[in-house]
Amino acid sequence: MGLLFLFLTACSKNEEPIISFYYWKTNLKFSETEKNALKDNDVQRLYVRYFDIGLHPQTQKPFPISPIHFYDTVQQFEIIPVVFIQNKVMLQKDLEVHDLAAKTIHLIAEINSKNKIKYSEIQIDCDWSLDSKDNYLKFIEQVKQLSKKKLSATIRLHQVKYFKKTKIPNVDNGVLMFYNMGAIANDSLNSIYSRKISEKYLESLKKYPLHLDYALPVYSWAIHIRNEKILGLRSKLNFTELKKDKNFEQISPIFFRVKQSNYKNGVYYQENDLLKTETISKEDLKEMAEDLDDNKAQAPKEIIFYDLDEFNLNNYEKNIFKQVVSWF
Repeated sequence: MGLLFLFLTACSKNEEPIISFYYWKTNLKFSETEKNALKDNDVQRLYVRYFDIGLHPQTQKPFPISPIHFYDTVQQFEIIPVVFIQNKVMLQKDLEVHDLAAKTIHLIAEINSKNKIKYSEIQIDCDWSLDSKDNYLKFIEQVKQLSKKKLSATIRLHQVKYFKKTKIPNVDNGVLMFYNMGAIANDSLNSIYSRKISEKYLESLKKYPLHLDYALPVYSWAIHIRNEKILGLRSKLNFTELKKDKNFEQISPIFFRVKQSNYKNGVYYQENDLLKTETISKEDLKEMAEDLDDNKAQAPKEIIFYDLDEFNLNNYEKNIFKQVVSWF
């Protein structure tokens, strides 16, 4: 009887989610570190940003921004094209939804044809709002109908909690973006991840009708502040190097002050400017996994890490991704 119980318990345990990555650069060329990460984690699927859709500054019509260029072969992976659409596109009152969907599919197909990429899924990334939801939902319907492909969409926490108002796009599954939770600000809060903010939404996951996989952050940045005003985000700043740089001094666990004016990575830092560092630790990732697992409606099939970049990978131990999926 005891052996039977153990067998049934083992069978009932969910399989670990697979590990995937977002690739969010305009030129796809893997570094050795990136290649090793893909190999070490048995990655078979890559979610590749193909282009953004914004509004042309002159015509105010939708147009593609920075389409991707492939410099490495990707035949060994299942490639899922991701298109990021700025919400202001969907806010256009006179938006020709069918035309935009057709052009989006055409450009994806063109990129894939040029690079001999076969694909069976498209992902649409848009933080749609109550005012843009009608256009967005129609756009999703058109893409699904015209492409005849599997369709997934990114979902934000507020869209989960208020799904009766924001509605649910007609997609095969969603990917919960479990990051960018707070405002970019000069306070002490981390805008990438805050457990306090996530807790306001987590219980809603149990009621969300669409299957969700999870996207988790493995990136960092610094917020550049001058006279209490935010000048911008500074990505790919090595904080260990920053501690050794005589032009900066660390004044708290997350803040650096500019001791003397200087240029770093092509950015001008004025004396007394502040840099607020925002990072995601191993402990943060464990916390996210545990909280999501405690509140899930269904087990995720996939954990997608944002994003595959040598700079990000160097900030973590080699087996971090396998550790994270083991916590689900």
